[in-house]
Amino acid sequence: MEGVERGRGSEAGSDDYDVVIVGASLAGCAAAMLLGRSGARVALVEKRPDPTAFKRVCGHYIQPSGVPTLERLGLLEPMLAAGGLRSRVRIWTRWGWVDPPETPRAYALNLRREKMDPLVREAAAGVRGVELLRRQTAETLLRDSRDAVCGVICRDPDGAERQLRGRLVVGADGRDSAVAKLAGVKEKTLPHGRFAYSIYLEGAKPANFPDSQAWFLDPQWAATFPTDDDLVLYAVMPTVDRLPEFKRDPEKALVSFMANLPDPPPALEGTRVGPVIGKLAMPNKLRGPVAPGLALIGDAALATDPLFGIGCGWAFQSGEWLADSVAPALRGEEALDRGLERYRRRHRSELRGHSFLIHDYATGRRMNPFERALWAAAARDSKVAEGFEGLGARREKPGRTIARLLPRILAVNARHALGRDGTPAPASRTPIKAVDA
Repeated sequence: MEGVERGRGSEAGSDDYDVVIVGASLAGCAAAMLLGRSGARVALVEKRPDPTAFKRVCGHYIQPSGVPTLERLGLLEPMLAAGGLRSRVRIWTRWGWVDPPETPRAYALNLRREKMDPLVREAAAGVRGVELLRRQTAETLLRDSRDAVCGVICRDPDGAERQLRGRLVVGADGRDSAVAKLAGVKEKTLPHGRFAYSIYLEGAKPANFPDSQAWFLDPQWAATFPTDDDLVLYAVMPTVDRLPEFKRDPEKALVSFMANLPDPPPALEGTRVGPVIGKLAMPNKLRGPVAPGLALIGDAALATDPLFGIGCGWAFQSGEWLADSVAPALRGEEALDRGLERYRRRHRSELRGHSFLIHDYATGRRMNPFERALWAAAARDSKVAEGFEGLGARREKPGRTIARLLPRILAVNARHALGRDGTPAPASRTPIKAVDA
């Protein structure tokens, strides 16, 4: 059948599966790979016909917290072979640079989505029991006598329908999830006060390459992310009041913004590769990750501010959490509802604290007093910087980390205020010049 790829050993012609996953991007492929390996028959539904399709309006950064999932999936080495770079993140603040420790746990992964997405999709399609169905758009959800979701009706571009039944349906179809809408899952939208533009530049390697760098200018933001083929993603997320000056000439405005940063990267030396990438509206969207017969993963469950670079990592991780949670039920060892509840609790436990902090800062506000104290101490003290890195990399939960660091944060800043730590006075606030666009 055109648009269908079958994993080794899958049964041709059957439309009955254990799991139907709608969306063959990072989250959907991660879940499909692990579920297929556990013995489940999986339909992986993708509406795009092109096997090289990739998410264009997105960064490529995978937080250190997501790297163990890549290792488990067997994707880390292929990504590195494709040119992926391991890097830390150095952060500029008005109190100085925050430099994370040089430990293996602090290294993220950078690989452009243009390379990452086809690689991941091909890996998923090669797993025994996984059937990749391209050119299929989910249009209707099937329900059983208990009103639980039990399948999907898809349509291809020629108008032909296909009915896919499964014990579990998974929405992995992004922040505007059609599956969530079809299921009537309640959605909470939170405001976002910034916009984003980014470009890939060649010949513009920043200092400390291949480390990434971010500038928290309070409230403006900019970053560089070195990646494959010696390219660097230059990205800015200013507050919405600055949008008019960027819309006139996004590339010129972005490069000018970067060139006027404190300790600026060499943006003016670079040559653009590919288009300017822009995203003007980025509301945070939260949905309950489960319903009877249904689970949501990746951005379909939680689409949050991209400023902290968590989207790709959380996509892989949420696919892993779901697969681990429901695999026993799909083997007949327990009820599916029990596995879905396990996933709901895991998703909430891992992401609730981080998403609260991210959403609160996403409004475009200035840092609050505690945040200023934390960032100042992280710039002045290696122990605080180490804990700060664990929090920023999303390996450690906020409440526990903040409680552990608070005494040291207070002591470091008190010593500095008294002039007893030998560090220089705080850096003056460096204004970012208006862009002549």
